[in-house]
Amino acid sequence: MARNKPLGKKKRLMKATKSNRRVPAWIIMKTNRRFLQHPKRRSWRRSTLKR
Repeated sequence: MARNKPLGKKKRLMKATKSNRRVPAWIIMKTNRRFLQHPKRRSWRRSTLKR
């Protein structure tokens, strides 16, 4: 990928990076281990972002 990215693409990549985190430990404890995995978790190799 190019080093110089358009601002719109950079913002989308940053939003995807922030949303790609695991469920916090305190939420797992609070929900009695009901939510262990994030439903919208994304792998950088398997799935691509929208343009």
